[in-house]
This record gives sequence, structure tokens and C-alpha cells, in this order.
Amino acid sequence: MFSLANDLVSRAARLFAVGRDEQGLWAVTTRGRIVGALVCSGGDWRLSWSGDADPRLANYAGAIDGDVEDLAQALSLRLGAPVRFDAVSG
Repeated sequence: MFSLANDLVSRAARLFAVGRDEQGLWAVTTRGRIVGALVCSGGDWRLSWSGDADPRLANYAGAIDGDVEDLAQALSLRLGAPVRFDAVSG
């Protein structure tokens, strides 16, 4: 199943901005692993983390305002390693 998730992520569309009434799903990856998900539904944004996600990521309490690239940069700075958001659907 993890292999399938990696395949989906590798084929995912490029990052895009989601409008107020749109939906989106991104896999949160770092160091070659999926560690969480970013979901947008009707303008509401939510981060969810896997049980083994680094606490520096899981404890993020900053803004999630729809700028996926800025969020990836903020999380990368917290972690000290690149964090990516790979679009799964949109």
C-alpha cells in the first residue's frame, strides 16, 4: 500500500492554489517518506500527521492559508530538512 501511495504521489500534478470553493489533497513528504496530508475542502485547510511524524512537524501551530509553497518552506525550516506537498487530487 505504501508503494501505491508513492506511485500516486510521483504521478501527482504540480502544486496549485486552491480556490475558496474547491477541494484539494496533498501528501506531505520528507526524507522520502509520506508523513502526513494537507486537505482543503470548501476553503477549510487541515494538516493531519502520521503517528511517526517528527514532532517538529506535528506540533506546527502556524497559519494554513492556502499558500502551499509558503507552508512547505515554513515546515522545512522547522524540520531542518526539505518538506514537500505533492498534489494527489484537485
